[in-house]
This record gives sequence, C-alpha cells and structure tokens, in this order.
Amino acid sequence: MKLKPLLVLVADDEAHICALLSLWLGELGHAVKLVASAKEAAGLLLQHQFDLVVTDVLMPEGDGLDLIAQVRHAQPSACILAISGGGRYIPGDNCLKIAMEMGAHAALMKPFNREQLLAGVEKALAPQSKLVWER
Repeated sequence: MKLKPLLVLVADDEAHICALLSLWLGELGHAVKLVASAKEAAGLLLQHQFDLVVTDVLMPEGDGLDLIAQVRHAQPSACILAISGGGRYIPGDNCLKIAMEMGAHAALMKPFNREQLLAGVEKALAPQSKLVWER
C-alpha cells in the first residue's frame, strides 16, 4: 500500500523513534520533519501546513497533549496520531486515551513495528477523504 506524498511532523524525545518513523515514512515518499519536543513542534506549525502530526504524549518542554490542542487550533485539517509508552506515573494506555479525548484521530502504543505504524497512520488519515491509500 502507498499513500500520496504527505508532509509529516514527528514529535518525540526518543531519537531512535524519530529515526524509525523518518525511515518508514520516508520509504513511502513522505517528507518528514523531526523534533524532540512540543515546543519545537509548535514553531514548525507556524512555518508549514502538515498533513499528519505524529506525537509522543509524554515529552519535555510541553507534552503531546499540548501539541494536539495546538494542532487542532492552528491546523484543523491535519490528522493526528498519538504514540506513547507511558511514563513513570501514567500507563501508556491512559496517555493514549487522554490523547484521543483531546482530539487525536488514532493512537498507537510503544513499542510498535512498521506494520502497526502504517495501520495507525491509515486510521489517523481516515477522516481525510482526499488522503487515500493507493493499492
């Protein structure tokens, strides 16, 4: 399966997660911008119109929940995929439930593999009829 080329913002403080997402999404022809915090992501929201935002829920310098709210306000047509492995005091499934309540279109628990990521991306993009999978 292949998507139309998208502009994707990935916000995650774990460098290996950013590298994997950049690789996997880049292999499909998507342009990927990587940041390590919600604060950095907020700056890019002012510069680019994203088709998809993939955000970790728990990050330093503003969390993914803040970023979800900012995306919903600044770029309401962007689709959002929340990812989380949880944190010291909050289990990952709770993080993802809150992210969905805040407006994420799909959620994915860490760790995940390539197929799970692509399924999460497909689910996140489902509200956008212009962004369809090509078979």
